[in-house]
Amino acid sequence: MPRLLADVKACQGYGNCITGAPDAYDIDDDGKVVLLTEEISDADRPRVEEAARSCPANALSIED
Repeated sequence: MPRLLADVKACQGYGNCITGAPDAYDIDDDGKVVLLTEEISDADRPRVEEAARSCPANALSIED
């Protein structure tokens, strides 16, 4: 099952990921990404992957 990965140090808090997949990503009080889940289903992958690609800081990825 694909796994979400986040580089919290790279996150700049743009929040684009939340717009695309609010069930997978959130931003904490420090303005850093928080993963709400680490594994995603194949059905959700295209939407969550698109949200990860929308990160201007390239802080998000999906590992197979």
